Amino acid sequence: MISGAAQADIGVLVISARKGEFETGYERGGQTREHVQLAKTLGAAKLLVVVNKMDDHTVNWSKERYDEIESKMTPFLRSSGYNVKKGGEQSTLVKVQKLCLETEIRSTSTPRTFLPISGLVGTNMKTRVDKSTCPWWNGPCLFEVLDSIEVPLRDPKGPFRMPIIDKFKDMGTVVMEKVESGSVLEGDSLLVMPNKAQVNVLSVYFDENKVRCAGPGENLRVRLSGIEEDDILSGFVLSSVVKPIAAVTEFTAQLQILELLENAIFTARYKAVLHIHSVVEECEIVELLQEIDPKTKKPMKKKVLFVKNGAVVVCRIQVNNLICIEKFSDFS
Repeated sequence: MISGAAQADIGVLVISARKGEFETGYERGGQTREHVQLAKTLGAAKLLVVVNKMDDHTVNWSKERYDEIESKMTPFLRSSGYNVKKGGEQSTLVKVQKLCLETEIRSTSTPRTFLPISGLVGTNMKTRVDKSTCPWWNGPCLFEVLDSIEVPLRDPKGPFRMPIIDKFKDMGTVVMEKVESGSVLEGDSLLVMPNKAQVNVLSVYFDENKVRCAGPGENLRVRLSGIEEDDILSGFVLSSVVKPIAAVTEFTAQLQILELLENAIFTARYKAVLHIHSVVEECEIVELLQEIDPKTKKPMKKKVLFVKNGAVVVCRIQVNNLICIEKFSDFS
C-alpha cells in the first residue's frame, strides 16, 4: 500500500457499509484510519471515499447508514488535511503536460468526497444508480467522478526529480517511479543522489512503450548507464546535474501529530519510522523548536518540551543515512 500511495495523486478509499465492518476499520488503530493518514503523508492530495456494500442485507441502500458513515469520516478526513466537499459542478480549463506535449482539456470538476456503490454487482460505478434502487442519490457515479478530477499541475521545465522506488538489471540498470518535476530525454546526463553518481539515460519507457521524452506526473522506467543495480537503493533520487536535490542527515520539519500510541507523548528522543517519497528510514526527534497555535497558525512563545495528539510542532529530525529532501519553500 505504501509504495502504491507514493506514486498516486488521488486516492480512492473503499469503506464497507456492512454493519460492524465499518466500525472495525474506523476504530482507533483500524485500517481505515491508517490508510487515510498514509495516503496524505505520501502525497495523495485528493481522496475519494467510496462507501461499498450498500446492497448488503444489513444496509439495503439506507440513506441513514450512508449519512452515519459520512458524518463520522468527515471530521477525521479534515483533521488529516483533506478538504471535504459535497456536490456541485464546475467547468475548468486545465493545461496538462503529457509526454512533453502541452494540451488543454476541459474538465467538469465534481468535488464530491463520498459516494455509495455496490462493487459486487457494479451499481453506481460505470453508470448512475437507478432511482428504483437508491431513490435518494442524485450524484454522479464513480467513473464520472474519476474522469472529472483535475490533473495536478507540475513544472515540466523545473529541475528534474524522480524518486526511485524499484530497480532491476536489463541491458543496463533500469529504475522505476513517478517524475515529480522536470522532463527527461534519451541521452540526458543525470545524477543519482545521494551518492552523486553521474549516469546517462539510454532509454525511457512509459507503460510498455519506448518514448523519446517524458514529463512530470508520468510513471516511468528509465534505463541508465554508468551505475550498477547494487549501487541504487529505494529512496534514491534521479536528479538534475545543474540543480541536484539536497542530501542530508538532519533537517527541520513542521509536523502535525495525528495519532500517538495510548499514553504516549511526543518529545525529544522520540523514535519513529520516516516516510518521505520512496524513502523509509528510522529517525529520531532531536529537538522540539516551536509549537504552532492551531487557530492563528503562528508560533507560540512558550518553550515546548512535549506535545500530544492534534498538536502542530516544528522540530529537528535526525536519520542515520543520507536522504534526499527539498526545501518546502522551493516548491510551495
